Amino acid sequence: MTSDSQNTTVRRVKPIDIPPVISVSDLADNMEVNPVEVVKGLMRGGYMFAINDVIDREIASIVVQLFGFQANEVEEETSGPASLTVDKESENPDLLETRPPIVTILGHVDHGKTTLLDRIRKTNVVDGEAGGITQHIAAYQIESEGGSITFLDTPGHEAFTAMRARGAQVTDLAILVVAADDGVMPQTIEAIDHVRAADVPIIIAITKKDLPNANIDNVYRQLSEHELLVESWGGDIIAVPLSGLSGEGVPELIENIHLIAEISELKANPKRTARGVVVEARLERNRGTLATVLVQTGTLRQGEIVIMGEVYGKIRAIFDDKGNRINEAGPSTPVEIMGLSEIPEAGTILDVAGTEKEAKKIVDERQTQSNREAIRLQDAHSRGATGNIRQVDLIIKTDVQGSIEAVKNALDGLNSNDTRVNLVHIASGSVTERDVLLAVASEAVIIGFNSSPEGGAQSLANQESVEIRQYDVIYHLIEDISKALDGLLEPEYDDVYFGRASVRAVFNLGRRAKVAGIYVNDGRITRDCTVHVLRNGEEIHVGPISTLKHFKDDVREVATGFEGGMSIDGFNDFEEDDVIEAYSVEEI
Repeated sequence: MTSDSQNTTVRRVKPIDIPPVISVSDLADNMEVNPVEVVKGLMRGGYMFAINDVIDREIASIVVQLFGFQANEVEEETSGPASLTVDKESENPDLLETRPPIVTILGHVDHGKTTLLDRIRKTNVVDGEAGGITQHIAAYQIESEGGSITFLDTPGHEAFTAMRARGAQVTDLAILVVAADDGVMPQTIEAIDHVRAADVPIIIAITKKDLPNANIDNVYRQLSEHELLVESWGGDIIAVPLSGLSGEGVPELIENIHLIAEISELKANPKRTARGVVVEARLERNRGTLATVLVQTGTLRQGEIVIMGEVYGKIRAIFDDKGNRINEAGPSTPVEIMGLSEIPEAGTILDVAGTEKEAKKIVDERQTQSNREAIRLQDAHSRGATGNIRQVDLIIKTDVQGSIEAVKNALDGLNSNDTRVNLVHIASGSVTERDVLLAVASEAVIIGFNSSPEGGAQSLANQESVEIRQYDVIYHLIEDISKALDGLLEPEYDDVYFGRASVRAVFNLGRRAKVAGIYVNDGRITRDCTVHVLRNGEEIHVGPISTLKHFKDDVREVATGFEGGMSIDGFNDFEEDDVIEAYSVEEI
């Protein structure tokens, strides 16, 4: 006779390797399971992920157990092509070539920065026509007698302080614009701090020298108070008085830019893979995502796979600062590129990847890390919030990356001891289905600032009752959020009219209880309404309904033209011809 142990088959559980992060599709392949079934398994566990999404090890370990496998934790290999960090020590000095200087012009609002930029563009010897260049991106290059110069145009408004700081950090030389009539102003001091943080040479451009109230010596004195001593005062900082309108002094400014560039010995290797920085990015209806990129080293070519933070794509087209299509761009060259699926953040580094698979892997890892940090921040926020603080949870999508800084800074101004604007997520681009799912999970309102929802996103929002509000003026957005915060602090209520009935008979139920026989003349009377009892036009009682019947049956409502019976909490003095008005108390 065969023993039970001989008949028993030992089933070994197959181990599945689980790295720190893995895509849903890769996990399905490893288990040899239909990816759709994996997505369903995730949903049953309360996780909303699509097939191409990346999940971390903790979630993946739960999923493999659902399908009868054992999770085997493995570490990712740290070596290999996944790292895109440039090792400056490995640059071959024999391959380094002189590159054009990158110049940022900073200064206070209305100090003549725009006029100076226009005048500089008119000095472009390649152009031929005065003012012929149409500057359509935030970086451009001019050709002067001393060679090429690349300029970064930085916004002047204080809401874009962070972007201006990024501009100073990627520059070789900063020009500080100070008006001869106004002198040093708050944003001038702010610009000085940014330049010092970037540790780059500085040239002072004293604009509006031809105005009657110009006082150049006073500007020099004010600058010396901020430890900027110009050459004429015994210092080593170049200062050039000029007029943006007449052009006087502008050639001297250009000459001094070339002088400092020559002393700085600015060089790069044009033969290596490109590395640069995103200056600005936006979404255009007909052209898709456009990113303004400043190539810092190497040569960027059409057809290459690029990574910018958590965004990647294949370059479909490259345009120079004049809108001409080009095939490649070398060091210090500002260009616009097409081919990205999403809008990258301004200030992020551009790197070139070998393959699309490699790029996707790096971006997936970065996104997973960002999600982990966001979860940690959200947890910390939840722990720190008290019951006395009222907050509005928002998901904000803007048209361009630059708008993010303005919106964030403006919303920060609404925070107080009693109120808080919680930005669950803020990014540039259109409102997507992923945004709607995040809004469902976080119970947030979606704000589109010059950004529209995609078709699928709007349908999903309607289905999930997610509110999407759209604005094209920042002040309207801030005003509405401010009102929402005020409403949370001091809710207002109003009575919404539901219906009217007349008392046609009064029935005694025992010694004290009375029931009114009613006829609904208008609207409807519902069980959860508050009723007002009127007698001869005067209100004699307000209270909730305790019972509502149609014949002998308890009902939730009695509609127009029907009879019923009702009793009211706290009221027992019905008379025939009393009027019953029903209202629902709703918060405004």
